[in-house]
Amino acid sequence: MCKVISVSNQKGGVGKSAVVENLGVGLVRAGKKVLLIDADPQGSLTISLGYKEPNDISITLATIMMCIVNEEDFPADYGILHHEEGVDLLPANIELSGMEISLGNMVSREMILRDYIDRVRDTYDYILIDCMPSLGVMTINALAAADRVIIPVQAAYLPLKGLQQLIHTVNVVRKRLNKNLVIEGILINMVDYRTNYAKDITQMLQENYGGTIGILDTYIPFSVKVAEASACGVSIYRYAQRSKVAGCFETLTKEVMSR
Repeated sequence: MCKVISVSNQKGGVGKSAVVENLGVGLVRAGKKVLLIDADPQGSLTISLGYKEPNDISITLATIMMCIVNEEDFPADYGILHHEEGVDLLPANIELSGMEISLGNMVSREMILRDYIDRVRDTYDYILIDCMPSLGVMTINALAAADRVIIPVQAAYLPLKGLQQLIHTVNVVRKRLNKNLVIEGILINMVDYRTNYAKDITQMLQENYGGTIGILDTYIPFSVKVAEASACGVSIYRYAQRSKVAGCFETLTKEVMSR
């Protein structure tokens, strides 16, 4: 059975795209069939997978969503790109930024992405959604379509401030749109445990959320190699397979598969 996971945090710069990319490739390495959906008009995930000019891509998530809105037929693999490391990608570009306006007064506007995922989920073991850094209609679409949510958080004060708002949004979506939605856990990402500051923030996270929504056992250390890999259009496994951060992503993959 396919598991759909949204990777979400309305705070930008917490490493959502890197988590989706490397978790996705990790799942492929474990023998799973994986689709990555870029639901951010900045196209960060699309760029990280080597498609350096996302605005030149003719068929994207925005195209698919408009086909659904207009009740147009399209093949199940329409617009899907196949990355050299085995993951499939439904890309995004700036056209997606207009979707919130286009969906403005539409009935069931929060369910468009779920409609698409229902059409393709039998093809995949995992579908991972890279959410945009906001709590707008596109993020609500991603949460309404998901089975689970992973929340990447940096071990820093400012990225924590909006966490309660995101959790509230997840709870509202669960109540009104998707009763099966579960928070997989908070993923402490891009962390440097050599500093007392990072240790203090992690302790704060554990005290406030460890007993309620939960903290994933795996953490992802800060490493410039992750950004370098994305700049090369490949995963951390292809770029620096023996690095500590690659090992942590492999551990994260196993933890996600075990849940």
